[in-house]
Parts: sequence; structure tokens; C-alpha cells
Amino acid sequence: MAETIQPQMGLTFERVWAALMEARASIQELRDESKETERTITKMNRELNQAIGKPGNRFGELVGRLVSPNLLEKFKALGYAFSKSGPCVKYKGANAGEIFAEIDAPLENGYCALAMEIKADASIEDVKRHVKRMETPRSYADAHNDKRDCLGAMAGGIVGESVKNRALKNGFYALEQSGDTMSVAAAPGAWRPKKW
Repeated sequence: MAETIQPQMGLTFERVWAALMEARASIQELRDESKETERTITKMNRELNQAIGKPGNRFGELVGRLVSPNLLEKFKALGYAFSKSGPCVKYKGANAGEIFAEIDAPLENGYCALAMEIKADASIEDVKRHVKRMETPRSYADAHNDKRDCLGAMAGGIVGESVKNRALKNGFYALEQSGDTMSVAAAPGAWRPKKW
């Protein structure tokens, strides 16, 4: 019996082209899915950052509210008769929206101004940044012929010993939560706050 040979389906230009078009469509579909996945991940990251940031900001506001009420009394006990305490002060630059420095809790009287930085959990880096920040109120005062002394302070819900020591070493008062009030730390002996 003679064997029948079936004609093989050879590769034709049309078949190769169709396979390439199908592969191209699959690749485009994967790219579209990848872009959608990337958009979803970006959106989720943004929402997560907002969710995490809000409690942190709210905690910082809470610490600020705990610090503010008795600041005038605490510094009066140290010999400062501050007559004015205010909300956050922002020093803006020449460009709209540009902020050079922000002081969380300013205290003032006729001869002295104190710029306080408030953190929920103060760090040594916060102290370093506040040292640099102190140049701004001093420059602003000089530009407005304000010759009052500028003092600085660091306050926080949590102020570790090393942070407190760094603040004092840089001439800042250090305030920390103590029960239902704030305590003001000053170095023992002949320590004097730095005047900017």
C-alpha cells in the first residue's frame, strides 16, 4: 500500500505576518496593563503618604498646643517678661510662595524675641536645622532696624538627653513634656542663652 503524504503547511509571508501582529498586540496589551499598574501603585503611594502624614502632623499640632499655653509663665520664671506669643510665623522670600524659615512659637517683648522650634520627637538634626534657621529672624530684624536680642529654644513631646544637651550647647533653651506641663531646661552654672 502506498503511503499518502500530506502537504506540510509551510511558512508563508501571510502566516508570519499574522503571528507578528498577534505578538505585537499582546505586547501592547502588556504595556497598557503595566502603565495601569504603575498608575495604581503611584495613587496608592500618594494615599498612603497622606494617611501616614496626617497623624504625624496632627501629633505635631498636639505637641504645639501642649507647649503653647504656659510658655509665657515658664519664661517669666526665668526673668523674661514676654508680652506676646503668637502662632507660627513664616518668613517669605521675594518669590511668591517661597518660605525661608518658619518659627513654630515666637515670643516677644520690647527688648527680646525668642524663636521656638517644636517637634513631637526632637532630634539632633532638628537642633542643627534650628541653628541655621535662627539666621532668618536675625536678618529680618536687622533689615527692619529691630535691635532686640534674638534667642532660640527647642521644645518637644520627647526630648532625649543627647538632644537636650545639643540644644543647650548651641545656646537654646530646651523644653520637654513633664507630666501635664512643660519643663524648661537650662545648663547649670553660668550658662547663658546665645543671642543672635
